[in-house]
Amino acid sequence: MNLKPLQIGELQIQYPIIQGGMGVGISRSHLAGAVSANGGLGIISTAQIGYDEPDFEKDQEAANLKAVGKHIRVAKEISQGKPVGVNIMVATKDYPAYVRAAVEAGVDAIISGAGLPVKLPEYVGDSGCKIAPIVSSEKAARLMLRGWEKKYQRTADFIVIEGPKAGGHLGFSADNVEKITSEEYDGEIGKIISTVREYEERFSRKIPVIVAGGIFDHEDICHAISLGADGVQIASRFVATEECDADERYKQAYIQAKKEDVEIVMSPVGMPGRALRNAFVKLIEKKPLPVSRCYHCLEKCNPAKVPYCITKALINAVRGDIENGLIFVGDNVGRITKMTNVHDLMMELVQGKQAIPSHH
Repeated sequence: MNLKPLQIGELQIQYPIIQGGMGVGISRSHLAGAVSANGGLGIISTAQIGYDEPDFEKDQEAANLKAVGKHIRVAKEISQGKPVGVNIMVATKDYPAYVRAAVEAGVDAIISGAGLPVKLPEYVGDSGCKIAPIVSSEKAARLMLRGWEKKYQRTADFIVIEGPKAGGHLGFSADNVEKITSEEYDGEIGKIISTVREYEERFSRKIPVIVAGGIFDHEDICHAISLGADGVQIASRFVATEECDADERYKQAYIQAKKEDVEIVMSPVGMPGRALRNAFVKLIEKKPLPVSRCYHCLEKCNPAKVPYCITKALINAVRGDIENGLIFVGDNVGRITKMTNVHDLMMELVQGKQAIPSHH
């Protein structure tokens, strides 16, 4: 199958591939910039994005907001001005400030999940920044589209459907994640697409639908497109690239992981997440780790009650302390066996297996 470009309003992305946002620090400017430079849409995750800024320990939010602008600018330089997006979790403490910082830095698109971004249109205003909610069900898609139409007389610029095979925080109950089959979920994707079609008619414009979660190769992309999607979002595969912003040891953890090393953990905020079963995960299953300090990262987190601090766990991991950190992964991590670079990975995704590796 020849993949058509992804058109989001006036933004044209050469290939219908969005790189999924991965926090803390896994997808920042280097990865996102490289993906955009190579014809995809690179996405920076804003989750504790400033963890390595000098003033982070003193004032997380100020450090993060400064880093949002910095990483968007760097990614734009790397991509040579091609579109770059950010992923901002709705559960982020002071969510509107992050949206405004991204818009101010000239970001092209904002993808928002971990909650429903009901007021996102208000925060981007008439900046022209493209916005997409992440939904996992037809019910959530309808709720979002109906809400935005009613309150703001506008619609989504595109929509990301995240299935149960995704990495990190999932929009499903822990039960459903384990039980739902790919066939059943294909049916749900079909329902979401027909809901989106109604809104396309109402607003007489195209609303691209992007399928995410467990997309591994060219065949998976073709399958998503055969269901009526316009493109895909892929995250885990981009971790084992030279350009990924994580520590080398983190990338190696992905390469060495086997299918049986993956499990569903409960995040401190009560959402299930898919992660590697390492020493840290085994430890938190036995006993809670008292939180010595709060990083004010999530709106609904109470440090006195949570089993561990997710920020600290994710920062440890991105820095390469992989036994004392939380490593979020997608369902197919066991199939990642070697290091590559963004250019070669994009070529393989676009052309299928017969991509010729470049020597550079």
